[in-house]
Amino acid sequence: QVQLAESGGGLVQAGGSLRLSCAASGRVSNTYVMGWFRQAPGKEREFVAAISISGVHTYYSDSVKGRFTISRDNAKSMAYLQMSSLRPEDTGIYYCATTLWKGSDHGYHAPPQYNAWGQGTQVTVSS
Repeated sequence: QVQLAESGGGLVQAGGSLRLSCAASGRVSNTYVMGWFRQAPGKEREFVAAISISGVHTYYSDSVKGRFTISRDNAKSMAYLQMSSLRPEDTGIYYCATTLWKGSDHGYHAPPQYNAWGQGTQVTVSS
């Protein structure tokens, strides 16, 4: 089983940047897609970004496209989410998760397909 641990959250002003990290341990396999999700108070968990095993394929929600960048370092079993031009509506708990690669045309936005989750890291963007 894979264990995931997020870090890098914090309080930032609107327009600022943060870089989140996700460390994978345990039965780590490079067949996993890495995804980032977020959940604001009173709202459902929503997809933010995902990245294929090789890093060639990346997927973003429309709300973060052009502002966030997902990346991974397979040698270190790490995934990252670089967040720029942050907005108050980006506030929430950010989670990383893994799922199996199902091809480049598959939709990786649905939370139920992810089988391992971290505990989350809080991101707060003040206006």
